Amino acid sequence: QLQLAESGGGLVQPGGSLTLSCAASGNMFRTYLMSWHRQTPGKERELVATIANSDVVSYEHFVKGRFTISRDNAKNTVSLQMNDLKPEDTAVYYCKAFRGTRAFWGQGTQVTVSS
Repeated sequence: QLQLAESGGGLVQPGGSLTLSCAASGNMFRTYLMSWHRQTPGKERELVATIANSDVVSYEHFVKGRFTISRDNAKNTVSLQMNDLKPEDTAVYYCKAFRGTRAFWGQGTQVTVSS
């Protein structure tokens, strides 16, 4: 079992940058597929980016070229570097760990992009 805790959210102006971090406690972190998701009120949670234990990454089209996902298996962390932020990136961002039939979520961190 993994416990996940996100941090790094906040208020940023359009065009600005933020880095989100997700710290995992538990065993076998390196075997989990890690991903970032986001959710706004009234909408379904949506996938943002994924990183496999082999460091293969994928991004949804709306963040490609602006966001970078990375992981440090020695520190049990996964990060999301967000550049050129837009008001439509405003959401609660969640970290997820997935392996086989098991999935774990963090509590989320709020990102607000506004002038």
